[in-house]
Amino acid sequence: MEELLRILKDLRPNIDFETQERLIDDMILDSLALVSLISEISEEFDVTITAKDIIPENFNSAKALYALIQRLEDED
Repeated sequence: MEELLRILKDLRPNIDFETQERLIDDMILDSLALVSLISEISEEFDVTITAKDIIPENFNSAKALYALIQRLEDED
């Protein structure tokens, strides 16, 4: 989780990702940030995030995003 929080902080340093639960719904992460985030996560965690995974429920919080990463790691 620490590595994910670092990646998120690099994207948006002024956001408290440990408590924020509406990253997509409140438009804190826009489409450009999502593209960067997906690329960084894929590289760092060696997972593939597919189009079916790119839904607000998976990206609205760091906790949800980390759960997605864990699920994708388990699928490999």
